[in-house]
Amino acid sequence: MHPSPLAPLAPAPRRARLPDDADPAAMTRGITRGVCRHLADAGHAVLTEFKLPNRRRADVAALDADGRLVLVEVKSSLADFRADGKWREYLPYGDSFAFAVADSFPREVLPAECGLLIADPWGAEVQRWMPLPPLAPARRRALTLRFARIASERLHRLVDPPL
Repeated sequence: MHPSPLAPLAPAPRRARLPDDADPAAMTRGITRGVCRHLADAGHAVLTEFKLPNRRRADVAALDADGRLVLVEVKSSLADFRADGKWREYLPYGDSFAFAVADSFPREVLPAECGLLIADPWGAEVQRWMPLPPLAPARRRALTLRFARIASERLHRLVDPPL
């Protein structure tokens, strides 16, 4: 049985910190990579840039072996967090939610009720998860099917790129 996404996992080994002055795109890529590594190591199937039915796009979505969907919003800087309030629109589409930030991010600005992962390019540490109300069976089925189709389409394009 795979660990629950709501249970803290053992911390990932730390190799280095992201530089505080890294460019925002590099910070986002590094945090996203670490979150994906952590969730994959915990037994989740992971997708980045997962398009939700409301046309919002979760930075990371992960499906565990029991069909629970974890949504993660990556924030590379305080300016990034302040400029984007769309994360609330993700909540009806997951079983748990968290922000993922670098160790240098000012955590006190994040809503206390939200989940939190501290990440770098080599892994992530779960501080807490924000459990969400259970998904209705029809919504869970639709999201699982969407997840599978997106993953399959991406794999197909990778092995047989369009001409």
